[in-house]
Amino acid sequence: MAKKTAKKTDDTPTSLLAHGGKVLSLVTVDAYNAEMRSPVGFLGDRASRRAFQAILDDWRDRVSRAGDDPLGEEPSEAISKKQLDKLLVEGDAEAAGVIHGAIEEFAQEFAQVIRRLLKLKDWKGTEALVIGGGFRTSRIGELAIGRTSVLLKAGGIDLDIKPIRNHSDHAGLIGCIQLVPSWILAGHDSILAVDIGGTNIRAGIVELRRRKSEDLSQAAVGHFELWRHRDDEPGREDAVQRLIDMLNGLIKRAEKEGANLAPFIGIGCPGVIEADGSIERGGQNLPGDWEHKSFNLPEKLCAALPKIGEHETVIVMHNDAVVQGLSEVPTMREYEHWGVLTIGTGLGNARFTNRLSEDEKKEEEEDESDDNE
Repeated sequence: MAKKTAKKTDDTPTSLLAHGGKVLSLVTVDAYNAEMRSPVGFLGDRASRRAFQAILDDWRDRVSRAGDDPLGEEPSEAISKKQLDKLLVEGDAEAAGVIHGAIEEFAQEFAQVIRRLLKLKDWKGTEALVIGGGFRTSRIGELAIGRTSVLLKAGGIDLDIKPIRNHSDHAGLIGCIQLVPSWILAGHDSILAVDIGGTNIRAGIVELRRRKSEDLSQAAVGHFELWRHRDDEPGREDAVQRLIDMLNGLIKRAEKEGANLAPFIGIGCPGVIEADGSIERGGQNLPGDWEHKSFNLPEKLCAALPKIGEHETVIVMHNDAVVQGLSEVPTMREYEHWGVLTIGTGLGNARFTNRLSEDEKKEEEEDESDDNE
């Protein structure tokens, strides 16, 4: 398919340093956290990691009625993505056939969810989707994404669908770079970033790597820590303290390695994020009540980490699917309207419209000046 050239002409002033901000430096966040309902619940639940496991269970059950289960006795939720990938390539034909059947059914469901999403007012005109989340990191996930793309195109929907470039452990951290205007990062080579999910909390040092690419397309996670909070079942305050400890450890590591951290922490978190940093709704999978009116994660982190280096700490939080999508901003400039879907504990979603960078604005002004001469 030929590349689409976006006409990015949004002149809306950037809302600087706003939690859950709509207008960022390079994109407008048109919508996120869309909650599409079906007669049996939320439509997005049909395209989550749990949904794939349920589909796989159903296939195993139907096949085992006529003989042994090709995948053995282990329950589907206990079989890792790596194990399933290996069975797909190296397992016997029946085991691979069961997995292929589950992939096909999941792709059918995922395609239906996307069709519904594209009918929403804020999603009309979407030209491309990037697919993130933990499910994407497996070969099975990649095949499901590819099959979904084929089903949509065969049905006449002209939409570019591609797996997110970075590993899911990293994408939600790298995207934090785009939450603030570039002047905040000037003179610094790295930032602290946090990705909070329904199963894990990740915190890391994101290296900007401007020497490799000025547009930050080569930014990468230099070091990160992952805590699987779902296993420990902590209370809310215990989870926040663990996160503070993780960030303090990363700050010490950065100092030891001579990194020049910006006085900024970016956070991706499930739910609808209010301008004051509170969570309106959507945080039900987090440890404890994160939607309580008295709870504000950015405020708690600022109180615990008032300075990074010699400067006061700036914290910006946004929805976790938005932040994963932001990791693709440098590579999605060819489109005007694009979105992200993250397949994990649930199905995260966000829709963007590209905005002109300062360099692009100057270029456009020069072109208009030449045309007028």
